Amino acid sequence: MASSRDRVPVADLVEELLAVDGPLPIVAAGDPVLRRGTERFDGQLGPALLSRFVEALRLTMRAAPGVGLAAPQVGVGLRIAVIEDPAPVPDEVRLARGRVPQPFRVLVNPSYEPVGTARAAFFEGCLSVPGWQAVVARPAAVRLTGEDERGRAVDEEFTGWPARIVQHETDHLDGTLYLDRAEPRSLSSNEAMARRWTQPTPREAAASLGFELP
Repeated sequence: MASSRDRVPVADLVEELLAVDGPLPIVAAGDPVLRRGTERFDGQLGPALLSRFVEALRLTMRAAPGVGLAAPQVGVGLRIAVIEDPAPVPDEVRLARGRVPQPFRVLVNPSYEPVGTARAAFFEGCLSVPGWQAVVARPAAVRLTGEDERGRAVDEEFTGWPARIVQHETDHLDGTLYLDRAEPRSLSSNEAMARRWTQPTPREAAASLGFELP
């Protein structure tokens, strides 16, 4: 059954969200908005409102903090996401995960496809699933297509950790959570992660928890 909020025009919904200063509330797993998929962005928000919404997504992502945020995570079913990763990690982590800094950017109507057959498995977390992480095996490189916030075409290849980020955020726009792709036996609380699984790769976790890596 649709709620009254579901019937609110998306521009009105965004205006309502932006009426309060500060970071937007992040929707947690269990809310249907995270599972419905999204509507392709086709001017539902005028340029000024889109700019304000993007800035609110950036503020919310940074405050969380996170390296990406999709519109459904703040209750808006539009195919829009933002990413940004300063990558403040030790060199051994950077090398093992291919985690390099990513500037702030907006993904509009994104989709991705694997490049090659290589896969990489690492722990992931999600702002909509607070307190937990799990190992997800994903394509090591992807081709991302879509647009930016100004309607300019995007056709770009991502590798390493940036590839993981764009896959994670684009999945949100299709109603998919990282847990849907995760190795169930790897599921770990943030406390367990800090105590046991801070290594650059999840090899020790796989051996101890009993799951396979690609």
